[in-house]
Amino acid sequence: MEICVAGMGIIGGSMCLALKRAGYTVYGWNRSKHALEYAFDHSIIDGTAQSFENFDVVFIALPPEAAVRFINENTFKDGAIVADVCGVKKYIEDAVNEKPRNFQYVGCHPMAGKEVSGIENACEHLFDWASMIVVRGNAEDWAMKIMWGLIKDMGFGRIVECTAEIHDKKIAYTSQLAHIVSNAYVKDGEIAGCIGFTGGSFQDMTRIAGVDENMWASLYVRNAENLKEKLDNLITSLKEVKTALERGDEGWIAEILREGKECYTNGRKNIVTPDIFVQNLK
Repeated sequence: MEICVAGMGIIGGSMCLALKRAGYTVYGWNRSKHALEYAFDHSIIDGTAQSFENFDVVFIALPPEAAVRFINENTFKDGAIVADVCGVKKYIEDAVNEKPRNFQYVGCHPMAGKEVSGIENACEHLFDWASMIVVRGNAEDWAMKIMWGLIKDMGFGRIVECTAEIHDKKIAYTSQLAHIVSNAYVKDGEIAGCIGFTGGSFQDMTRIAGVDENMWASLYVRNAENLKEKLDNLITSLKEVKTALERGDEGWIAEILREGKECYTNGRKNIVTPDIFVQNLK
């Protein structure tokens, strides 16, 4: 099986390493030469790709707009599997469906990452036991079988299959909103001079504040409606706490905290709805 990964950032590089660890030969492509040369020199890839007509599987680890350009500007093998790993899915799926394609499209989103970026931070263990979200797109059963095998071979512990719409709504809450909160939290001037005053809660809140601003801005805009809804919900909850504090109503504050604790406890029960299919791989 001929495999190429387009995009030599931390996710693309880690996919290459995970696939190579599983015994696959992997070629790479990148818009800039530096990351591609680094990937080859450090044996993250086995070779570089100039075109894509000969590859059976092409993973696209690029930001949304760049991923769509890549799909539209290149030629792929008839029947190839083309899978993007962007953090939004409806935007990519709609672009793929704008015209007939000769390939099998699958939307993917690995639920793994770091607060740093770049090929230098790629890691073969990044996806071990993590979840991979899969949107079938136009893919036939045989293509999905191949994709599921590759996902398992990369070390993922779970596959979650859903529609692009469900993915984007869930990710607005579980990922994008969390990054916005972290970024807003660190803008309080009190962050200066906190040495000795921080514990696990501070680290958890601030860890993802320093991510790539251009990539995340692109994701936010392409999932704006879902994200605005989640922001409205959060702002309403924060305003309730502020009002309770202004009134000095300890009982009300305790009730607010109790409601949050119950939501957290119920959420951890991981109830799966009929429109989401979950498969544990390990």
